[in-house]
Amino acid sequence: MRDKETGTWWQQITGKAIYGPLKGAVLELVPYDELTFGEWKSEVSDGKVLAEVPKYTKKYDSDWEPEVAKLPVVISFPGTELKSRDVVVGLELQGASRAYPWDALVKQSPVVDHVNGTPLLVAVAPDQKSFRVFVSRIDGKDAEFFLQREPAEPADAAKSSPRKTDAPTEKNSTAPPPVVATATHASSSATETSAAKSDPPKPWVLLDTATASEWNFQGCAISGPAQGKCLDRVPALKDYWFDWRNYHPDTTIYKH
Repeated sequence: MRDKETGTWWQQITGKAIYGPLKGAVLELVPYDELTFGEWKSEVSDGKVLAEVPKYTKKYDSDWEPEVAKLPVVISFPGTELKSRDVVVGLELQGASRAYPWDALVKQSPVVDHVNGTPLLVAVAPDQKSFRVFVSRIDGKDAEFFLQREPAEPADAAKSSPRKTDAPTEKNSTAPPPVVATATHASSSATETSAAKSDPPKPWVLLDTATASEWNFQGCAISGPAQGKCLDRVPALKDYWFDWRNYHPDTTIYKH
């Protein structure tokens, strides 16, 4: 990227100035999410969507990602265990970086890991496209999380444990309990009878092993002793392996 004011060139993935009057400067990272529209809409009822620019509408490519995936890469790293176009979730924490192969996250979510001594929770949403990363601590204490597949008694929750890998300091923020919205629609009596017999879809809920509280995909406890508390977020980037590895030469790869 090149700014118009100074003519400085910036790396898109890191926000660092690499050439020009501002070389060495770093842009401030704005908190962000990589979510599907459906997941975002379920959390934000009054959000706005960026509109198309009419004169460029015909130039928008709905198949951009699949087409880009077919292109040859400009740099590769033979000898690594991942292929150049493998998708990873990369993060950097206190000088250490790690790449999480996307396929592994989808299969194993939630993943509990440690990077530079900090416990992390990497979670993929039910849509298997949205993801978030959190510091896995509750009130300063390390905690592990697992997906609640069936209603569990509080006593049972603390007995189970998930995947983990290395461990400690960071505060949890607090937030009011999230608002749960429900929607109904009209239907025929036959449909209503059928719907009454089938179980409604179960919400995506995590349980922690420290307090046996229930947590949503926003990283906030919705019931239990930790209700109202939220885990601290960790910035993470979904990227191709060759690109992440190029900017993070010392990155490690998550394994389990």
